[in-house]
Amino acid sequence: MKSNRFLVSAVLLVLSGGVGWSADISPLRQIAVSGEAHIEVPPSQALIALGVVNEADQAGDAMRVVSKSMVAVIDRLHVAGIDPGDIQTQQISVSPNRRQSGSLSSGNDRKIASFTARNTVQIRVRDLDDLGEILDQVLQAGANEFRGLQFGVADTAAVRDQIRGAAVKDAIRKAEQLATAAGVTLGPVLSITDTGGGGGRPMPMEMARSTAIPIEAGQLSFSHTVSMVFEISAPVTTD
Repeated sequence: MKSNRFLVSAVLLVLSGGVGWSADISPLRQIAVSGEAHIEVPPSQALIALGVVNEADQAGDAMRVVSKSMVAVIDRLHVAGIDPGDIQTQQISVSPNRRQSGSLSSGNDRKIASFTARNTVQIRVRDLDDLGEILDQVLQAGANEFRGLQFGVADTAAVRDQIRGAAVKDAIRKAEQLATAAGVTLGPVLSITDTGGGGGRPMPMEMARSTAIPIEAGQLSFSHTVSMVFEISAPVTTD
């Protein structure tokens, strides 16, 4: 009998201890939201990738023509007011062009027929009012290959700071709206996660020869998202 009473007492002690432990756990009282922001800003600069390409029977001849034309292009850029630090060589290459010397069934090797030389540079234009004229000038100087035109902003950090702050304000607005609708009090911020954003896209451009190349810069669209978690405060009671 004593052993049975001891076993019952031990079971009751464990059960009472378990109930006390679970009572100390309070459910999470949180509101989690995502904040989004979108802005459009005018571009303040442009990046142009262009080059000179030439084909000749000899590799040296092809490269000499390309080099001469590229010197003329760079000189024209300097005259147009482009700073030397805003001109960067991207690629210099010479590659053979092969052709079949005999029939496919004869098994003859492909012979080198000519060589193609290429010199590509990237140019940063900081005054967009001059962009069309600069493009026209480099075409006249000998550029015969465009690799792309991309608009951007000089101070991307300032744009990111602005849109990030707007995303946080949007998250706070949503959390306050949810708290009001649910009849609870919004507490302090528990966590903020910066999930990032995007913006600024390359604008393709076809090659054209004209007295003035028309360029429409348009607007650059930026977006940003943040995730925030708020505590739900306990209601204030008065005696």
